[in-house]
Amino acid sequence: MSDCCTDETRKSEPTEVAEKKGVAGAALFRVPAMDCASEEADIRRALEPISGIRSLNFQLGERTLRILAPEEQLPAAVAAIRKAGYDIEPIDGLKAEHSDGEEDHDHGYAESPWRLALALGLAIAAEGIEFAGLDGTLWKGVTFGLAVVAIWLAGIQVYKKGIKAALHLKLNINALMAVAVTGALAIGQWPEAAMVMALYSIAELIEAKAADRARNAIKGLLALSPTDADQLQADGTWKKVAASEVAKDAVLRIKPGERVPLDGVVTKGNSAINQAPVTGESIPVDKAPGDQVFAGTINETAELEFRVTAVSADTTLARIIHAVEEAQGTRAPTQRFVDKFAAVYTPAVFAIAVAVAVLTPFLLDLTWLEALYKALVLLVIACPCALVISTPVTVVSGLAAAARRGILIKGGTYLEEARKLKAIALDKTGTVTQGKPELVDWRVWGQGDEESVRQLAASLAGRSDHPVSQAIVAGLKVDARDVESFEAHAGRGVSGTVEGKRLTLANHRLIHERGLCSAELEAQLKKHESQGRTVTLLADETHVLALFAVADTIRETSKQAIADLKALGVTTVMLTGDNAATAQSIAQQAGIEDARGDLLPEAKLEAIKEMQKRYGVTGMAGDGINDAPALAQADIGFAMGGAGTDTAMETADVVIMNDNLQRVAETVRLSRRTHAVLWQNITLALGIKAVFFVLAVFGTATMWMAVFADMGASLLVVANGLRLMRGVKDAHPTEANPVVKSKDPHGAHAH
Repeated sequence: MSDCCTDETRKSEPTEVAEKKGVAGAALFRVPAMDCASEEADIRRALEPISGIRSLNFQLGERTLRILAPEEQLPAAVAAIRKAGYDIEPIDGLKAEHSDGEEDHDHGYAESPWRLALALGLAIAAEGIEFAGLDGTLWKGVTFGLAVVAIWLAGIQVYKKGIKAALHLKLNINALMAVAVTGALAIGQWPEAAMVMALYSIAELIEAKAADRARNAIKGLLALSPTDADQLQADGTWKKVAASEVAKDAVLRIKPGERVPLDGVVTKGNSAINQAPVTGESIPVDKAPGDQVFAGTINETAELEFRVTAVSADTTLARIIHAVEEAQGTRAPTQRFVDKFAAVYTPAVFAIAVAVAVLTPFLLDLTWLEALYKALVLLVIACPCALVISTPVTVVSGLAAAARRGILIKGGTYLEEARKLKAIALDKTGTVTQGKPELVDWRVWGQGDEESVRQLAASLAGRSDHPVSQAIVAGLKVDARDVESFEAHAGRGVSGTVEGKRLTLANHRLIHERGLCSAELEAQLKKHESQGRTVTLLADETHVLALFAVADTIRETSKQAIADLKALGVTTVMLTGDNAATAQSIAQQAGIEDARGDLLPEAKLEAIKEMQKRYGVTGMAGDGINDAPALAQADIGFAMGGAGTDTAMETADVVIMNDNLQRVAETVRLSRRTHAVLWQNITLALGIKAVFFVLAVFGTATMWMAVFADMGASLLVVANGLRLMRGVKDAHPTEANPVVKSKDPHGAHAH
């Protein structure tokens, strides 16, 4: 089996991205006769023998197929599709991206609703004449004429596709309908033939629209990015330009209420940005110079200027859309099972229908016409549409619901498999914790003045770019004084003269070497260090003046996230390169019982292997860079901090766009719900068919009842699958994790 039909290929490059990079063999085709899941399955099976196909992306609403394969393999793929009975034509990629469906009326079920309504009206009129018992040559002629016109209006495309399928020995839905309606006409059941075709085509239209809602749900994100941008010109003026034409490093501005057109870094201004479209968090985030902004997010309070860091095709929002579209093109395990089952099921039922036509006259004392009629009813019931469409609609709805919550799942496989997680390994820095040091405690040591000591420490720390020094400056929040004779001591600290006094801001080791540590101070230092804190001391030439404890603090959501995972029966283990004391301290705060420190990337990889043997299906949540080996080894890799992190997007199976560890538990819950809906749909589809199958053989089921049974089942499973679009809420919603609702394109939003 080729790569195109498996989901095991991890971190494959999105097709659209490949096309933009000019990868040979990324081609786009229109398949006019392809508009339902069973036809997609036919084409997938036809392409299975073709080696080298990296991915297939079906858009049934647009009747397009993207094939990513080596250039030399594309002719073979086209030939295989044509051999399967489908016309295929290459089309321009840009045209397909912006197609409004104007060509759809020529191909299949996207007929005019008025045309189908007229067909139904004619079929009802034919049924009325039959029901009224009007007889005679004239009325029979009228009935036949009404039926034929209704069938032509509603089903001419079905006939064309059915004949092609039959010639290629493909017993798909169109072949079955064509045979059934033709048979009904042949035995004189003209009104029923017309009613069957009209109801079938109307139901197909409704089903296609409903299915497209799921398949195209993520495309609504495209409307979030403005089409133009206010760009700074060389002469200092501002000009509206197309966002697609803005280059990297250009300076743009956004006013309150406007959406950010491109990714960038703030250069001027302070404002609050609603990042829900990208991260799923609806609490606005304060932005200042140096902070990142993302395309599609909403500027809420004040004007901002920012420098562009990604052109329109490479923004975080664009990458999300491409990745989800690629995920929609893959098939989940249940979908692969259903496709294989349907390939056997349809011919089997066709054989049963033939047996009914041949044997029931002898076994049930039926006339040949009655037996043939029962067989035709069975053919209609046998249509596998409800079964085949149940899985892709459900999976795509789950993917779209996750994306709206800031959870980017790379394919149906991971959406389904997440429910099996028994354990998950968590990186500490940036996953359980904030990933940056903060000043968590400080005190004056001795008799110094607190305000004076604060200013002296901030003055020295402000001259250093070390993260610990920067954390001290941010925590003290005081104006610095001038520093003279500043000197940095590599790996130990800094020193300088402030207002004539020589001072040192250094670590425990340097102060100890200078003989300034007392027994009382050593005890205090040991206490902080046992909690995983980094302690920095301010001293003059004879005394220690103050101590400052800095630590990477736990995220507000981490404790609840661990509790959520435990409630789901998932064991949590923390793996970190930090020392064991720090690991134990953070683990205790988060509620993690198993914490392992001093681990290099290779050791984390071995830990994942050990967890897989001990617990079974194991996940890994990390930053996607240092944890890449462990993420790859894990059954499902979760990358935290996907917004702007290319490596995380490429490495992980699931990307949590907002750094909220609670989204991992939410993914597990969504996976379990998706699995339940999938099997609800399969049971519904097969159960309804089984009931009408028995009625058809032993009871009085009619052809139009069979259509209602088949298409009713299809609509039921589609509607059931679409319920997943609502997503799965947090088990314990908090102010930090409200349920995100949709945003309008003008900035109005609801929380």
